[in-house]
Order: sequence, then C-alpha cells, then structure tokens
Amino acid sequence: MTETAAFWLPVVWAVLAASAIFLYVILDGFDLGIGVLFLKERDHDHRNVMVNTVAPVWDGNETWMIFGGAALYGVFPVAYGTILPALYLPILFMLLALILRGVSFEFRFKMKSPRSQFFWDASFCGGSIVAAFMQGVILGTLVQGIPVQNNVFVGTSLDWVTPFALFCGAAVTIGYALLGSTWLIWRCEGELQDTMRRVSYALAGLMLLAIVAVSAWTPQLHTTYMQHWLEWPQLALVLPVPVAVVAVAGALFLGLRNRKSHLLPFIATLGLFFLCFSGLGINVWPYIVPPTITIWQASSPPSSQAFVLFGAMFLLPVILGYTIYSYYVFRGKVTAEHHYH
Repeated sequence: MTETAAFWLPVVWAVLAASAIFLYVILDGFDLGIGVLFLKERDHDHRNVMVNTVAPVWDGNETWMIFGGAALYGVFPVAYGTILPALYLPILFMLLALILRGVSFEFRFKMKSPRSQFFWDASFCGGSIVAAFMQGVILGTLVQGIPVQNNVFVGTSLDWVTPFALFCGAAVTIGYALLGSTWLIWRCEGELQDTMRRVSYALAGLMLLAIVAVSAWTPQLHTTYMQHWLEWPQLALVLPVPVAVVAVAGALFLGLRNRKSHLLPFIATLGLFFLCFSGLGINVWPYIVPPTITIWQASSPPSSQAFVLFGAMFLLPVILGYTIYSYYVFRGKVTAEHHYH
C-alpha cells in the first residue's frame, strides 16, 4: 500500500502542478500579451478598451502560479531547493515586472495629463514584456537542464543566459502577444478588432517558426529527449503532436481570414499552447529537474503529499469557481465606455 502511494502520489501531484501552470499560462498569457501589444496601439481610447477587456478578471490569474509554486515547495522540496537557486535572477526580474505592471494598470486610470498617462502606459507595456520574456527564459532553462550534484545546484547565477533559454523567452513573448491579439479579436469590435486581426497574422507566422525551431532544438539538448523522438513506444506519444499543430495552425489562419469568425482564432491559439505544453511534457517526463531528478526522487514523504492533497481538494474548487465566475459574468463586446475602476 505504501509503495503504491509512493508511486502514484507524485504522479498525481505532477499532473496537478502542470495543470495549474498551464492554466496560469493561458489565463495570464493573453493578459500579458495585451500589455506586450499596448504601445502598438496609439489611440488612447483603444488602449482603454484593451485593458478593460481584462480588468474584471486579471487579478485572479496569478493564483494558479502561486498554487503551482506552493505545490513545488510542499510536494517536491528537492526540486524547489535546486530550481530556485538556479533561477533566482529571472524569477526576481519576473516578479518585479509583474509588480510594476500591476501598479501601472491601476495608476494609468488615475492620471489626467497625457505625459503621465503615457509614462504608466509605457510601464505597463515594459513590465508585460519583461514578465513574459522571463517566464520563457525560466521554461527554457528548465528544459535545457540544471547542473545538480547530490541533489544540490552546482551551477552559477547566470546559467540561464544561454541561446536556447533566451530564444524560449522571445518565443513565449511572441506566443503571449498572439494570445492577446486573438483575445482582442474576440472581445472587441470595429477598428481595434481589424488592427488586431492584421497583427495576429504576423504573430501567428512568427509563433509557428518558433515552434519549429524549439522542436528541432530540444531533442539535441539531451540524449533522453532524442530517445523520445526516435524510439518506440515514446515515439507514439510524440508523433501526433506535430500533426495536430499543423491542423490547429490551419484552423487559426482560417479563423483570421474569416472576418465573421471572432472566437476561433483565440481557441486555435489556446490549442497551440496546449500542444506545445504537451510536447514539452512528453519530452521531459518523468524528470522534474531535467535531466537528473525524477518526480519520485524529488518528492516529499507520501504522508506529507496526502496531507497537502487533502487541503488541495478544498482549495482547488474555490479557485476554479472564482475563475469560472469571473469569466462568466463578463460577457459581450467591450468598448471604451466600460468602466471597471
């Protein structure tokens, strides 16, 4: 019984943590993407529309990141103790950018002079870009691997400054911008919607190029990644992913081309994110600190995992309920006349 729990509890928690991180990516991704695109739109009323589309829901999106971090700390302490020292700087930059972004979000509504408004708009845009870029860098650093000996990080504070990690930072920023632009296609109308449809064409092309580059680059990082691409039965899990990417990309461009299709581009972009996330998960499984520490090696005792899981059974429905409610009550197109502050 104990051996069964020791095997399955880390698997359950790995799925829960991965799900929380993915929910954060898609829920806060379009929010960050709107910030990335913010200065692209010069009309102040259009900028108000852009932030008004996320004003009722953006506050709770980071809850999923907090849940994922808490799960890492409570359930996978070895991973927590090795990942954080390797990523202190990018995590710090990300958190500072999120703070700047949050302050800018609130202050831009309170400033009356055009100069002050532009300052906070630029801060909102800059904070969004830095936060998105650093999240991609964190992901790229994890995938490329963290140097560990005896479950202790043995690298330097700048191990994340590599071509692969920096490229992942740029790729995630592009992906978030695409999420933001397709979200605005769905939530807005008129000139702003037309502008975002044009922007989405370019961003979709860049994102697909980034997916191809990362897909070709990742298997070369470690032997285990290459095995997942070349050996059976792992190949059976990996092979459907690029086929599905092509199909979803086709749906994305069809949705962008059809001006009566407002929701399909956003749904297709979410599909691309899901496929990319799934592909990376298949590549790194079962390592939580690639390429050395598995989820079982990094996990806390089964009794601790079961205790935290019991608490999560009550916490997760609350978070899910709040998330669903906030999006359910916020329906319809958004205009500059909406006021949520």
